[in-house]
Amino acid sequence: MSEKELRLKIINVGLHLYQAGLAVACSGNLSCRLDEAQILITATGSCLGALKEEDIVKVDLATLKPEGKINPSSELPLHSLVYKNFASRVVLHCHPPLINGYFAVAKQLKAVTFETKFYLGAVPVVAQDTPTVSAPQEVVDALKTNNLVVLKNHGTVAIGDNFENALSITEALEEAVKSAAVARLFDKDFLDDLDVNLKAELKRNEPVYKMFSRPHIQAIVDLVNQDELISQKGKELNLTVQLAVKLDDSQQAFRFNFQQGRITELGDDAQAPFVISAPSCVWQEVFLGKLDCFVAVTQGKMKLVGQLGQLSKWYVPFTRLFALFKEVKIK
Repeated sequence: MSEKELRLKIINVGLHLYQAGLAVACSGNLSCRLDEAQILITATGSCLGALKEEDIVKVDLATLKPEGKINPSSELPLHSLVYKNFASRVVLHCHPPLINGYFAVAKQLKAVTFETKFYLGAVPVVAQDTPTVSAPQEVVDALKTNNLVVLKNHGTVAIGDNFENALSITEALEEAVKSAAVARLFDKDFLDDLDVNLKAELKRNEPVYKMFSRPHIQAIVDLVNQDELISQKGKELNLTVQLAVKLDDSQQAFRFNFQQGRITELGDDAQAPFVISAPSCVWQEVFLGKLDCFVAVTQGKMKLVGQLGQLSKWYVPFTRLFALFKEVKIK
């Protein structure tokens, strides 16, 4: 897009946020890459629902100096740090009222629908005690696990290749907390277990493996083949397929041959109709339980060879498989 088109895009997105009630008065800010050296960002004190072209400031990423006399948003340090750490094209920060209310009293998202689990996963929450983000590195670290982050008592930050993607996950989270609130009306105990850890910590004397080593992957296979849920659902859903996982850094890969939910063979290649690949930094977040593979694929943090829709019919057993990843400790 040209600079003119990008400015108009920011204006339209700001209006959409305002009309949807996700940004009121002068809250929230938007930015996008103009090129590798410059970004466009909304001005300080501007109203996203009534933006004009002069409310959008061009800023040099290296110096953080604006072009002209209008000051950029006070959240410029956060926006600039995102662009320096990710290839994302846009940053969307707004103050959705339901999200703010929900996470003021809850520490994590209680997913009501499969869509919420599939597209949002575990949304990280970053503590916030100032009106402007004073510790942007914490937000950037959280964005490594999800393209959407909640700033407690402040709002959300979403990144993406375009504004449509960032807006979509922001609206999806607002809808998700609305559904959770409605469920609470029907069952007052619905949210009472939000702060309960569902699983005990791994024992200290359990082995620790080098990530993506064969012993590491074999330990996961052993857990899968002992798991009652995967066994049950594997038979019910005829989970018979080949799925490979690949480390982009070294091209190292492992192939799981599933037969009725049981892994009958572990291969050292990616010769499979479905291959999930990512760099080591992303796989580390997966194996630590901070990133869900389905969510990572839908958000572009991991690549998938094969159709995601074809895998979704085995959503339950594969969700369990990915949950077992974190049960094996890595160095």
